[in-house]
Amino acid sequence: QVQLVESGGGLVQAGGSLRLSCAASGRNFSSTAMGWFRQAPGKEREFVASSSWGGLSTRYADSVKSRFTISRDAAGNTVYLQLNSLKPEDTAVYYCAASTYCSGYGCSLVDTYYDYWGQGTQVTVSS
Repeated sequence: QVQLVESGGGLVQAGGSLRLSCAASGRNFSSTAMGWFRQAPGKEREFVASSSWGGLSTRYADSVKSRFTISRDAAGNTVYLQLNSLKPEDTAVYYCAASTYCSGYGCSLVDTYYDYWGQGTQVTVSS
């Protein structure tokens, strides 16, 4: 059974930092994309960042570029999201996702290309 388990969310003041982790088990995702999405109250889920197979390429939403960094461990089954310079508008539930057939690049920006999702972790940024 495939599972994605996220951790690292919490409450932080504006300008602060958090590091989210997502550990996958039950399947090897080293040759496919993993990513992060988020959903704020009353809004649709949106793309945040993705990592291609092997971590060779990363993509970011414009709203988080230069503030967030996505990375993967050497085995490729754990993905991290470093969140710096947090803003109140970053408040959302953050979801980790893994694909079995998208290797990265364009398809990694679209949630429908992901087969497995974590349970979500809350990030709250106070002003």
